[in-house]
Amino acid sequence: MQAYLEFEKQIADLEGKIRELQTMGSDGEAVNLDDDISRLKTKSQQALVDLYKKLNPWQKTQVARHPDRPHFKDYVEALISDFQSLAGDRGFADDHAIQTGIGRFQGRPIAVIGHEKGNDTETRLKHNFGMARPEGYRKAVRIMELAERFNIPVLSLVDTAGAYPGIGAEERGQAEAIARSTEACLNLKVPMISIIIGEGGSGGAIAIAAANRVYMLEHSIYSVISPEGAASILWRDSTRAQEAATSMKITAEDLERLGIIDGVITEPVGGAHRDPKSAFEATRTMLLEALAEFDDKSGDDIRKERREKFLAIGRSL
Repeated sequence: MQAYLEFEKQIADLEGKIRELQTMGSDGEAVNLDDDISRLKTKSQQALVDLYKKLNPWQKTQVARHPDRPHFKDYVEALISDFQSLAGDRGFADDHAIQTGIGRFQGRPIAVIGHEKGNDTETRLKHNFGMARPEGYRKAVRIMELAERFNIPVLSLVDTAGAYPGIGAEERGQAEAIARSTEACLNLKVPMISIIIGEGGSGGAIAIAAANRVYMLEHSIYSVISPEGAASILWRDSTRAQEAATSMKITAEDLERLGIIDGVITEPVGGAHRDPKSAFEATRTMLLEALAEFDDKSGDDIRKERREKFLAIGRSL
């Protein structure tokens, strides 16, 4: 059953009527409802197009968090062949919020790092809702170093509300782990491509997104803090999250205009969850183009370009 967001009530009503008519038509009654179903489908599709043309930042936040939105494992299954998962930070434990491994993208070796939120109660608890602990970022550093040793590019798929803020994580050096992971990204001598596939929240996101090229899915968000967190700090009222989201410039369109990201990956009408295959293909195309840019560049040039890219952010504003 399709899960609908609060602003999609009109779409939910229309698609509900379509299902009712389809059920009636399958009961063997001597009535032809094909014309009515076709008319409602056309109306529903147009309503969906019109709605998603004018989403505000808070509505995009809801789409980015949609429970059916494709996650890390879905992108890996669609884009990466021969994927071999790698676990553990070789120091404390394995963090399930950050998944890593080695595989092949279009025949070429690639290292993959990303947040996994899970898609039901059991897996969400297992992956801590995509909020990584220090050992997750130390695992990411280990995989980046491995990729550089074997001269293979790195792909990171970002989808987190932020790093886990628990006492245990702080005791084990959460801030230092995030900083070391960000440093590792900036120092890599192999190409690194980062894609925000859902939420890109705070240091938990930038720790694996300080890449040569940073792209966002059309309805994803990327910010220094969640809208709820910003509202709690600014107004001591988390219910003003919608107001915060509008003010923070967290959408792909805003961030591309500000020069924070390098491009936007178009999503199917209604969001990636409505047509995951189309979202995967659009991501594949963008990734191919991005990696091709670095085929003839040396490791020193790749690292220099990445560092200069981040140092230049904000200078022209």
